[in-house]
Amino acid sequence: MKKLLLLIIFQTFLFSNSSILIINSYHKGYEFSDSIVDGIERKLYSHSDIDINILYMDSKRVTSKEYYDNLQNLYSVQLRNREYDLVVAVDRFAYDFVLEIANKFFKDKPILAVGIENFSLAKAKKFGVENRLSALIEERDLKANVKAIEELIPSIKKLYIINDKSLNALHTEPLINKLINEFHNEYELIYIKEDNLEDLEKRFSKYEEDSAALFIRFYKNQNGELNKNQNIAKFIKNAKVPIFITDSIFINKGATGGKIVDLHRFGETSGQMALDILEKKKYEITISEDLFYIFDSQKLSEFILPVAALSFPYELVNKRLTFYDKNRGFIDFIFTISPLLIFLILGLIHNIYKRRQVEKDLRQRIDFDEVLLNAIDSPIFWQNDKGIIVDSNDNFCKLVKLKCKDIYGKRLEDFKDIRDVRKVIKVIQRYKENKSENYEFKYFDENFKKKVYLVKQEKFRDEISESEGLVTIFTDITKEQEVAKEKQKNKQFIVQQSKLAEIGEVFSSIAHQWKSPLVEITAIAQDLFYSKKCKEMKENESFVSDIMKQVDYMTDTINDFQKFIMPSNTKVEFNIKEAIDSMLEIVNHNIKYNNIKINIEIKEGSCLEIYGYKNEFMQSFLNIINNAKDALLNNDYKDRKIDIKLFNEDSNLIILIQDNGGGIDSESLHKIFKAYYSTKNDGHGIGLYMSKMIIEDKMGGKISVENKNGGACFKIKLGHICENISS
Repeated sequence: MKKLLLLIIFQTFLFSNSSILIINSYHKGYEFSDSIVDGIERKLYSHSDIDINILYMDSKRVTSKEYYDNLQNLYSVQLRNREYDLVVAVDRFAYDFVLEIANKFFKDKPILAVGIENFSLAKAKKFGVENRLSALIEERDLKANVKAIEELIPSIKKLYIINDKSLNALHTEPLINKLINEFHNEYELIYIKEDNLEDLEKRFSKYEEDSAALFIRFYKNQNGELNKNQNIAKFIKNAKVPIFITDSIFINKGATGGKIVDLHRFGETSGQMALDILEKKKYEITISEDLFYIFDSQKLSEFILPVAALSFPYELVNKRLTFYDKNRGFIDFIFTISPLLIFLILGLIHNIYKRRQVEKDLRQRIDFDEVLLNAIDSPIFWQNDKGIIVDSNDNFCKLVKLKCKDIYGKRLEDFKDIRDVRKVIKVIQRYKENKSENYEFKYFDENFKKKVYLVKQEKFRDEISESEGLVTIFTDITKEQEVAKEKQKNKQFIVQQSKLAEIGEVFSSIAHQWKSPLVEITAIAQDLFYSKKCKEMKENESFVSDIMKQVDYMTDTINDFQKFIMPSNTKVEFNIKEAIDSMLEIVNHNIKYNNIKINIEIKEGSCLEIYGYKNEFMQSFLNIINNAKDALLNNDYKDRKIDIKLFNEDSNLIILIQDNGGGIDSESLHKIFKAYYSTKNDGHGIGLYMSKMIIEDKMGGKISVENKNGGACFKIKLGHICENISS
């Protein structure tokens, strides 16, 4: 009781005299923002000590700079002598406006942005509010809606996506473009942005078989005229194709349904975030999870859409009344006046039936438990308080290589002469000694395949028999560990890609700075030539020609390196020979300076076209060449060479890179492609881990190395894209 009293006193003190300013992007009566504000108010009004003030910007009707400037002047009068503990901005216009005036009107006050579709931390930093900003982002799940439509209409031929041309529509464009880019062309996907609602009504006034539309928004016509929700609801209701939606405004108003943002629940979540901020909890940027599958039962019936075909939980609204719903009062009356004797007779019959049913169910349950237990992949066994095994599943028997009937009623210690049983006993003993550390063990099955198990023990008590014991579970986590290792590899690759992208951006900046002086040098040289009036000398015979050649060479070098250093975003078809030539041209000076000869040999008739990431391939190939170069520096300068051979083998393109740098020592040979491993002694190993990831993980190829002909020989195998090529 004392704790409850202290909690009430604490909350009263915490929110005492708290004041919240809500700035709404739109006018009062605009259902989208009103629903969010209503949800916020419902969450906050239970706290009587919180004062709420709401200002409306009316940005749907007026969006000019003059209006916002005057609005800022008006707010300077309204807010002059007011102090707020929190400023809540509802939707994009209010958020942008608050950022502009934050340091003038709300200095050092926390800001909560709700209902925005795209969030930029850089923008928040620009206005200096990143350390006091929280946001609840409204992200419409277009992909889930498309999946729901496909399940409801398996034979769909056309899917329309409806959006208007307002500023808000621009923030949804990235989601729509992503959906279009990931579309598999199994049917026709049409993105429409009509000029006005009347054109939209005409387009969908006729029935189209196997068609549907996904409605994003259409609140404003091209001429700036605002469409009322009643008119939009009328269009949706009268459309001759099922209209699916992404928010809750038009549910129960003619829309078929979809995975929607429930604006009232979204508002309540926003209100809870506001309370958390007032409680001085950590600021956070989070994406709303207030999305639910909701469908209109009568619209589903109208278009004969089988809601039972959906593979996920959903809610139905506007359901037709059943016979019981229509006649509930009458049915209740009939049951009330039925003679007591009938109930007694029915009770006796029911009791007899239930007894037999319980016996049948108990037998079925026992059989079911046995099947269910054996269906579990993890080995499980039960022991009573004396250590005797009372039950297990088949997988445990396989683990200890015993028959289940042989172990029941006995202890594990009775089978110590079996190696696998001894190992299980040892694992359980170690687990009991230290559960926080000794919870994992490795095991090799009959096929010598390694498996990793987690050990877990829990006490159980049977209330009926008043017996106790232990349940031991060995959970197979082999696949999870393999997935974790794969994720780590991908994470390292992404980090490397990010670094290359940053280097590319820096080099692009340097290239831009270099090109201007090169142009200036060209202009000065030409001006000097003509100002001296060298009429007796042709321009291409003068020093100007030499200068121009050097400038062109430097420009081409900068452009080539700039293209090379930037990571590829998409796979392309490219010629391996051309890619290798481009890479060697970049490092040509370094190769020549170190007196290294590079020979390229191509087998006649070989296909050199592949499909993949060109720049990443060049970078991985450069790693191999650089490592070969470092190894060759130990040779006499007259004996340094790298041989590159290209030929086809079956449907693959084979690339061999052979140097004569003495090879890789046998101890390092099997470690050369591991992360963070390098050998400075022989020069090999620098960057080869990333080369392996690019060749194998990104391009689906294979890379290996062996010592051969007095040096290291790298072999790269890639699939070519030519047809009818003889190897």
